[in-house]
Amino acid sequence: MMRLCAGIGAVLIAAFLGVSATAQQAPTPGVDWPSFRGIRGAGVADGQATPTTWDVPRARNLQWKTPIAGLGHSSPVVWGSQLCVTTAKSGRADAGLRLGLYGDIASVTDDTTHTWLLTCLDKASGKVLFEVKMHEGVPTVKRHTKSTHANSTLATDGMHLVAMLGSEGLFAFDMNGKPLWRVDLGVLDSGYYVVPAAQWEFGSSPIIHGGKVVVQADVQKNSFLAAFDVKTGKELWRTSREDVPTWSTPTIHEVDGRTQVLVNGWRHMGAYDFENGEEIWRLTSVGGDIPVPTPVVGDGLVYLTSAHGPGAPIFAIRDTARGNLTPVEGEPVSDHIAWSHLRDGAYMMSPVVYRGLLYVSKNNGVFAVFDAATGERVYQQRLGDGTTGFTASLVAADGKVYFTSEDGDVFVVKAGREFELLSKNPLGDYAMATPAISDGMMYFRTGGAVIAVR
Repeated sequence: MMRLCAGIGAVLIAAFLGVSATAQQAPTPGVDWPSFRGIRGAGVADGQATPTTWDVPRARNLQWKTPIAGLGHSSPVVWGSQLCVTTAKSGRADAGLRLGLYGDIASVTDDTTHTWLLTCLDKASGKVLFEVKMHEGVPTVKRHTKSTHANSTLATDGMHLVAMLGSEGLFAFDMNGKPLWRVDLGVLDSGYYVVPAAQWEFGSSPIIHGGKVVVQADVQKNSFLAAFDVKTGKELWRTSREDVPTWSTPTIHEVDGRTQVLVNGWRHMGAYDFENGEEIWRLTSVGGDIPVPTPVVGDGLVYLTSAHGPGAPIFAIRDTARGNLTPVEGEPVSDHIAWSHLRDGAYMMSPVVYRGLLYVSKNNGVFAVFDAATGERVYQQRLGDGTTGFTASLVAADGKVYFTSEDGDVFVVKAGREFELLSKNPLGDYAMATPAISDGMMYFRTGGAVIAVR
């Protein structure tokens, strides 16, 4: 079932102004952070000085702090002067969220009516520009004790805001919060494939490119990768995937004039043609049966990692790869695999490629740095005392790599081949969401607020 509401007003205004309604505005590096981990999911925003030290409880280098009600692990997105997040408000006063390092697969039972909200702020002042109720009802599936019903980060192209609410649907709004269309994608259960009753909610975020919204939905039944028209919500193509539930967000990458959609997976990580969804290459992983980290790209290599279950691989795949790269016993490893490590991968946190180095962090605070071209381990280090969880993905800017702990401490590490901890900065609240960077400012989504530090 699909309900569509065309954005006729936006088209008429564009026509009146002499602007093509189909024109797509390219994001500005260092300014726009249009989807999960910014432009192309890279997690990098160079070009301006970014903060090294701050203390939110003491208001040191704090630009603003705006309360956000409800629960949400979705990251902020930024376009121009506007910053937006999503949240889900339970009907219970205490919806319950359990942080830390543990292996409990249980779901939260909360059958109260929830309200899903889209909130947009002025990025300079933190002033609320508007708040829109996207959906209301009892959640279709349950969430993990460490999850929320608003995990997926928004995507924007400067004209549309697209929110993926999993089983509640795919929603689009204009930049003023006016509803444009909604697509009902049915039940999308991203629970544990070994124990299907353990529902964990949806986690993959949408991306927008070339007038299309791309969604990766690896779920218990009928997994797929699909593209939708960003203006109308019309489904343009859908490719079935035979994989277990994953929480990874796809990445867009161009190779020899052909645009690819890169996806992480367990049974099927690989690349698809952006125009029609045809498979380009695939690789069945040797481990990591619940992939979460998004693919990242650097200097012709695609980096994929995972670390749940058997094995914790890191793969560096040449972006010109074609066909099935899965190793066959007795045969040589594909030449398309530049290098790999089978025990050094990350479970929750997406890595970052920055200035020739690949930073990969485990959720216990141990991270390793590799030469991005050769796979040589440069160094390994622990952040925190080993009892603190890390879930937010890595970001980098201005010669620094930022690691955000669940306790709300942000470790700033100098980029380079030798470890140097520059600072440890408190946010004053727990933090699960990946930060955004824009115009030299750092934006953090904590348990109860969005925070800007300078």
